[in-house]
Amino acid sequence: MHGASMRWEMPDVDAETVNRLAREVGVPRLVAEVLVRRGYDDQVGAATFLHPSLGALHDPRLLPDYDAAVSCLLSAKEQGKRVFVHGDYDVDGVTSAALLYRFLKGRGFEVDVFVPHRMKQGFGIHSDSVDAARELGAGLFLSCDCGTAAVVQVAKAREYGMDVVVTDHHEVSGDLPPANAVVNPHRADSVYPFSELSGVGVAFKLCAGLSLEMGLPLDRYYNAYLDLAALGTVVDVMPLVGENRIITRFGLPLIKETRKVGLRALIAEYAKTVRGGQLQAISVKDLSFGLGPRLNAAGRVDDASHALQLLITEDASEAHALATRIEEMNRARKAEQDAMIEAAAQRIRDEGLDEGNVIVLLDKSWHPGIVGIVAGKLVEQFRRPCFVGTFDPETGKAKASARTIPAFNLAQAIERHAHLVQGGGHAMAAGISFEFAQLDSFRAEMDAYAATFLSPEDFVPSIRLDAAIEPGELTAPVVHSLEALQPFGMGNPGPHFVARGVTVRELRPTRAEHILQVTIEEPGGKRVNAVTFDQADLLRKVDPGTRLDVVVRAEIDDFRNDGSVKWTIKDFAPVS
Repeated sequence: MHGASMRWEMPDVDAETVNRLAREVGVPRLVAEVLVRRGYDDQVGAATFLHPSLGALHDPRLLPDYDAAVSCLLSAKEQGKRVFVHGDYDVDGVTSAALLYRFLKGRGFEVDVFVPHRMKQGFGIHSDSVDAARELGAGLFLSCDCGTAAVVQVAKAREYGMDVVVTDHHEVSGDLPPANAVVNPHRADSVYPFSELSGVGVAFKLCAGLSLEMGLPLDRYYNAYLDLAALGTVVDVMPLVGENRIITRFGLPLIKETRKVGLRALIAEYAKTVRGGQLQAISVKDLSFGLGPRLNAAGRVDDASHALQLLITEDASEAHALATRIEEMNRARKAEQDAMIEAAAQRIRDEGLDEGNVIVLLDKSWHPGIVGIVAGKLVEQFRRPCFVGTFDPETGKAKASARTIPAFNLAQAIERHAHLVQGGGHAMAAGISFEFAQLDSFRAEMDAYAATFLSPEDFVPSIRLDAAIEPGELTAPVVHSLEALQPFGMGNPGPHFVARGVTVRELRPTRAEHILQVTIEEPGGKRVNAVTFDQADLLRKVDPGTRLDVVVRAEIDDFRNDGSVKWTIKDFAPVS
């Protein structure tokens, strides 16, 4: 739309389908329209989405190689074999390792647990880790959130006489490793109904199956481990649909009430930074921007083993010390991250890198544990796929983390350029390594590859609208009804609505430059309190009395505490 800062996308829907669904499910028309636009256009699908239950989780026995994995685990317990749990250094990998360790140890297994050092070992299973497992006398090597691509390392573990069970959720490219079991719902031969589980989601489902095999109550298992499963699922930015939605919906309240002393200590440290110094509840936002970054900071600037130990310790004093140390790491991470973002953005502008289709930027002084965050921030700023990394002049090796826009699939792009780089990951986030001497070739080939399918529109941020609201339609009861769509996050964002032909009546500045209070008048005369964080600079230039089309989110105004509805303005355009 002319004048808007984003592309507004709102696919057509059939009005009769919306009205029928509203009647069948018993929800306001606006809620029904949101459901239909998100693909839940029949009574059963909509009701299942609105009322998720743990009983709707899929049978874990459908996971690939489930029987072989369970057989290896039960055999290890029966024969007294040590189990070496190998995770990863991010939150998904740490929560996966913590869940497997706590569950197996609690069931009488002999267990050791390990997560790699980001800088020393890097992503995945390193050969040194296999040697460490052997030295500890492990009979079963159990990976989580990694291992699908570890053909050589798994073969080595088998040569050492270990059974190997891989649990993972990364895309599969090439041959599977020669493990006893590769439990990954992304396998081409998988019949598991939901492929988008996180690494901890796969571990969570495998242990749910193991609980059933061992005759343990499933409800007690869920109560004990949904907190870790939800934490890893949200922070790894998995789509909050299907099983991920169920895990998160039921896991969030259990995080608030968790008995895990390390998680409680982490929450206490985070709570000091929020308004009022305490948390009434735990939200997806708290995980994404509070707890998650703190746990990730350990692996980014120091050693992820600190985060792992925090999640498995039973000692309250140790938990407090670890949470305090992780808080310090997070502050250091943020300071270095901000400096790197500023330097990177300046280089991009100075070197004209934002004129191409893909941005590839390296600096030998940058911290390899932080480049992924920097890449994500640069994508937001320049709307280009970004590869950001560092290199070692002595070895000539370069490593980079990548983040992207929706139209550019990183996993596919890396696979297409296997002659230049090694690595992999997801569609939206990945990591690579390559010879620094190949930098110019990689940059040129990746840019040319992107040019074959990206269009100018792909570089413009878009916002998906869920419905156009009628004047006065966003009432408090309707907003309360919309809360049934939570938890909101990747794959299930909070609904965005367009209100057409509203009039700006008053602009009220606040102490914060990026926040502007606005009084909006709908056609018909009803006035609504609104606020904007993203559009403050642009809205200040709008004269009172101007008619606009606005994109908004709606919520109950807790600050006024009078039950009124407040809009958050995400974008706007003059009425044409």
